[in-house]
Amino acid sequence: MEIAQISDLLSPYVSLSSEQLGLTSMYIDILLKWNDRINLTAIHRPEDIVTRHFGESFFVARKLVSESWRGSVIDFGSGPGFPGIPVALYRPNVSMTLIESNGKKATFLAEVISQLGLRNVEVFRGRGESYAGKAELVLMRAVERFADAFSVAAGLVAPGGRVGLLLGEGQVEDAKAGHPEFRWDEVVPIPLGNSRVLLVGNL
Repeated sequence: MEIAQISDLLSPYVSLSSEQLGLTSMYIDILLKWNDRINLTAIHRPEDIVTRHFGESFFVARKLVSESWRGSVIDFGSGPGFPGIPVALYRPNVSMTLIESNGKKATFLAEVISQLGLRNVEVFRGRGESYAGKAELVLMRAVERFADAFSVAAGLVAPGGRVGLLLGEGQVEDAKAGHPEFRWDEVVPIPLGNSRVLLVGNL
């Protein structure tokens, strides 16, 4: 895709530098090539990939991670790298860990990290239950068996940390009810998100 088209598609979500746009373009190319071989995303139109995957992920980065923040972040169940890789690309000061148990997807993530030269990102190839660390911010998006996954992800939040959930409006109350240990912020609608929201909990 042309850089200018990517910039236009992302304009409702974020404004990127020319370098960030270039890396995003590379990421899209790698994703499209790999998606022909393994099922990384059910979305195939490049324009839809930009808005749904990248737009949503960059929106999270802009909302949750300030330019000066240097904390640790976990992307739980990273899949093809959303939102973790765009967050790390947008905010290179963060230390990002992508947790992904699917071997082929984890290999894809390692390839993207290498090709984009992202020194602030690492992949944990395994289940979240096996990960020994914690992070100041834990992100979760589009995972299977949400309630079970969230129970694991919640345990990865460091004391005083936050969890950021990208989910549908209909899932918000269940998420809150299942984890009263968090203090929940008001939901933030995702631009052009068709009832998708960002829900942030503070531990």
